[in-house]
Amino acid sequence: MRSFALIIALVALPLGAQVPKASTARRAPTVPPPPAVAVPCADTDSSCVAPELRREFRGVWVASVSNIDWPSKPGLSTDEQRAELLAILDRAHAEHLNAVILQVRPAADALYKSSIEPWSEYLTGQQGRAPSPAWDPLAYAVEQAHGRGLELHAWFNPYRARHPSAKGPLSKRHIANTAPALVKKYGTHLWMDPGESAVRTRTLRVVVDVVRRYDLDGVHLDDYFYPYKEKTANGSTDFPDARSWKRYVKGGGTLSRDDWRRENVNTLVRQINAQVHKAKPWVKFGVSPFGIWRPGYPEQVKGFDAYEQLYADSRLWWANGWVDYLTPQLYWNISKAEQSFPVLLKWWGEQNTTGRHLWPGLYTSRVKEATAAGNGMTANNAWKADEIVAQVDSARANLRSSGVVHFSMKAFLTDQGGVGSRLAEKVYGDVALVPPSPWMSKGAPSAPTVRVKKNAVTGGLSLTMSLPAPQVARWYLLQTHTGDLWASRLVAACACSEEITPTSDGQLPDRLVVTALDRAGVASPPVRLTVIR
Repeated sequence: MRSFALIIALVALPLGAQVPKASTARRAPTVPPPPAVAVPCADTDSSCVAPELRREFRGVWVASVSNIDWPSKPGLSTDEQRAELLAILDRAHAEHLNAVILQVRPAADALYKSSIEPWSEYLTGQQGRAPSPAWDPLAYAVEQAHGRGLELHAWFNPYRARHPSAKGPLSKRHIANTAPALVKKYGTHLWMDPGESAVRTRTLRVVVDVVRRYDLDGVHLDDYFYPYKEKTANGSTDFPDARSWKRYVKGGGTLSRDDWRRENVNTLVRQINAQVHKAKPWVKFGVSPFGIWRPGYPEQVKGFDAYEQLYADSRLWWANGWVDYLTPQLYWNISKAEQSFPVLLKWWGEQNTTGRHLWPGLYTSRVKEATAAGNGMTANNAWKADEIVAQVDSARANLRSSGVVHFSMKAFLTDQGGVGSRLAEKVYGDVALVPPSPWMSKGAPSAPTVRVKKNAVTGGLSLTMSLPAPQVARWYLLQTHTGDLWASRLVAACACSEEITPTSDGQLPDRLVVTALDRAGVASPPVRLTVIR
């Protein structure tokens, strides 16, 4: 009967049709999904609300000129250079600082791989000599800083061509050799003439090249524009820019010589601001001018006239929004009436008509032990650590200021006069986020997608975090609640993942909060999760 039935079925099939085969596949059993590791918190669950972190810029200058901070001396091996740089970044992270301003162009040279200017003598011991084994300090600094939750700003000197602390010969590639007409000897220095348009073009080219090739958070200029006046027995000598000045006059220029010099500097600042933001709109541009704009501003202030002597009209840059942050070097103590720190800070804040960042510079390295006040310091002019603590407090009390920058890193590396310890004890005991720059952002990013898995090897948690394209994060702020404590740390967005290992007694967090921060520091809505036990 079974054979007969098969014949009937074949007859019933259309011509050319295939005989169906008996199915041997079995349906896979349904596998339940793994149990959830973390679930969204209820909107009413207040235990999922992490503490809000302070928004405060805590920067530090790392000077390479004269080997002030890094490298400690020229000609160190690559391993020694790298180890010193890591020690700086580790200490900055441990001190709860959040930004490093690294000097990469002290004198028409480079502490990074450049096709425009020669390697710096302060790095390798001989200008133009590449480090061996080869490495790129700036690329390494950016990567390692971001891995520690630190911003990295590249610090350029726009005009200085040689500092008297340099001892070796100039490289054949140095501007004094390739374009000697652009460089002037002035006292013990060589200086590029700000009146030469080719000098401005070169500085712009150097800055934009670095911005394009490195993942920087900021570009920074210091207070050296036209040089400080060189003193002689008969007074001071004028900067030797007769060649560029005569060309300007011959071309029909009508400004006075002083106003022409100021306009040369104004043009450079304005163009750097424009070119940096054209290359990467999220990179901050900041300047740290001399702390007094002009004597008499405000009325009680006396001292050096940077407007007249350095031809730096920093109030104009500030008022026109040509900088994203200004760091006037307020290197005087609070009680000094003619240059009082809080009085000057208040005045600078009043000039900030465009709502940019005001982060004053502090002379933190002036803190010395009275018994060990070297380098020209005496017990009379050395400061106690409490002076810097009071200045940070003063900046916090000024609602138009949102942070400070410390000069320089050496004070923290050696805990000079106990200043690092005192700051950690009194004012920097917590993690702080760099203040946002909303004018550089397209709006708050979306809440991130957060995935949490158990790590079978460590017994901990593995987190991955992402934003929907084309949105880009600079950081993910991860806040964890374990026991009775909240802890906060920044995860570099290039990693997008983080491991949370159990504590020594086997505890894991019971709450997780993740917030995305874009490149301008603007925060997303937080994602709050409860960890399933």
